[in-house]
Amino acid sequence: MAEPLDAAPPDAAPLDEELSRLADLHGVATSYSPSPDRTVAASAEAVVAVLAALGVDAATPEATAAALAERERELRERLLPPTLVHWTDAGARPAALDALPAGTGLRVETEQGETRDAADELPTGVHRVRATAPDGRTAEAHLIVAPPRLPAPAGRSFGLLVQLYSLLSTRSWGMGDLGDLAELAAWAGRTAGAGFVQVNPLHAAVPGAPTDPSPYRPSSRRFPDPVHLRVEDIPEYAYAEDQEHLRAVLERAARLRASVLDKGALIDRDAVWELKRQALRAVREVPLGPGRQAAYAAFRAEQGRALEDHATWYALAEVHGSDWQAWPAGLRDPRSPETARARADLADRVDFHSWLAWLTDEQLTAAQRAAREAGMPVGIVHDLAVGVHPGGADAWAQQDHFAAGMSVGAPPDAFNARGQDWGLPPWRPDRLAASGHAPYRRLLRALFRYAGALRIDHVMGLFRLWWVPQGRPPTEGTYVRYDADAMLALLALEASRAGAVVIGEDLGTVEPGVRETLQRRGVLGTSVLWFERDWEGDGRPLPPESWRADCLATATTHDLPPTASRLTGEHVELRDSLGLLTRPVAEERAEAAADSQEWLAVLGRLGLLGTAVLAEEAEEAEIQAVHRFLLRTPARMIGVWLPDGVGDRRPQNLPGTWDQYPNWRLPIADAEGRPVTLEELTGSARLRALLAVLGEG
Repeated sequence: MAEPLDAAPPDAAPLDEELSRLADLHGVATSYSPSPDRTVAASAEAVVAVLAALGVDAATPEATAAALAERERELRERLLPPTLVHWTDAGARPAALDALPAGTGLRVETEQGETRDAADELPTGVHRVRATAPDGRTAEAHLIVAPPRLPAPAGRSFGLLVQLYSLLSTRSWGMGDLGDLAELAAWAGRTAGAGFVQVNPLHAAVPGAPTDPSPYRPSSRRFPDPVHLRVEDIPEYAYAEDQEHLRAVLERAARLRASVLDKGALIDRDAVWELKRQALRAVREVPLGPGRQAAYAAFRAEQGRALEDHATWYALAEVHGSDWQAWPAGLRDPRSPETARARADLADRVDFHSWLAWLTDEQLTAAQRAAREAGMPVGIVHDLAVGVHPGGADAWAQQDHFAAGMSVGAPPDAFNARGQDWGLPPWRPDRLAASGHAPYRRLLRALFRYAGALRIDHVMGLFRLWWVPQGRPPTEGTYVRYDADAMLALLALEASRAGAVVIGEDLGTVEPGVRETLQRRGVLGTSVLWFERDWEGDGRPLPPESWRADCLATATTHDLPPTASRLTGEHVELRDSLGLLTRPVAEERAEAAADSQEWLAVLGRLGLLGTAVLAEEAEEAEIQAVHRFLLRTPARMIGVWLPDGVGDRRPQNLPGTWDQYPNWRLPIADAEGRPVTLEELTGSARLRALLAVLGEG
């Protein structure tokens, strides 16, 4: 537990009036509220630094006055903002157009290539509107026309939550892969009636030695990581000329798998990738058949410059290292002549990484197809991380859209008086608006290619993000506002086109009105049992009928203790062993025990607990009772943390640790810590009994 909030630095003095006004006009907050009864002023230094990252000079009173006058003039004289939003249930045309001077001429170039009058009913899409005022002023803007709500789940369903790397089968190469995902989905859908499988972000990682194992700090969110490929499922694999080499690679992969499953080694992503890279190089030598070649060419054409940039960055990273900011100056610009020459010189490597992206896209699509063929109404739920690594492929290719010298994080609050710095560069809201939010729109479209649903990590980031100036502690940041209406409209547009559900991770402190806005637009929330209490009343556990319906309800997440660990208090012992407690361990134990006993009492009063005799049976009965409770709620989706099905005690990620705990590197294990394969999982009587409970709903 973090230090109490009153350990935070004293509140800063109020900002100068002109600086406050300038910040407001650029969407930069001058204060924040860590609790409903307290407002903390942002420091002038933080506001000035954030404005500078937005291209606004406020370093002196004179510069501030000039920038304020310029911004007020710009807003006063412009005909249209850079991006307009129109929800199709809001009338015939965007209200902003009605505020234009009388006699203004308007034409709309639709996404579909038609020219329309602005008074016409417009199709959904991202269009261009052109305005010509009577005084000769002209303007162009992006016009997002979106359906009023995102798709809703088809009925009620339950599903499995799993970190894919942790799901090893007897065929995987030391970490779970897309073949394992397809097998799990097919089994869960056909034998247990599950409606979905939710996985961690499968975004492309930053290569390195060692690679950062966190799936939430990727090189690219636009393209998936080929480390997840099932190499043997590539059609050309069987035709590779050097089969002896491939057999040797398979033998090494089997030893690597055995080291994790039989000897207790941690998942080694770098070792897995090195073996797969060797095999994939051999497979790439096999010429594609005409149909496959046509499919690959179509993929490259469809993905266009984004794929070319992605593959170029990975090719350059093999030569110059994985931080583009340390490359030779000419290569830091993806549009420079030097980069063009390097791309040509490295054409074979660029093609290799483009081919990997295509293969991974194919296997992701196959996994979703397997899930739907197994009867799942949703299928695979993919996870969208909140940002990308500053040295990675997206930050290089889209650097004009990122705020230099800034990092995303969280302000001090009741749980963390020091705040948080996640090391992720934020998108600039002004550049997003000017482009019609093009990078965001293309990111969504890419993910919805193979997703039945999308979980958005820290969904509050669609509204605002906490920016931390480089070199400063998280306490010295401030919020920057985004065009949430545009972000939600694009989310509704792309999700509707894909027929996909969207789940927002909205845990923790949420700005007033955000959850209501998300619910109105059809974005499901996230509700975790242990946090669902009557916080505005007596603080006691919220009865199941009082839970919200529009949510994914779970007992735990990848950042929290597994259910068995929480019920037994073992999560306190783990944190104590790592020196993470800020209070005496006896206090922590007592609080954790009281929390568990309170929930168990609720389960007992509701008649959800069985009459188990043995301790092991009691634990299973309690975990089943927790999920029976979730079934009593009106939640549209209910998630089962897959390790809970076999009694795993270890969290996949322990926030607040870096090298003290093996975050993101643990295979699923049973109650004794013995790794469990996919085949053993699907044959587990304990897991089957838990899923049978979910089937009752």
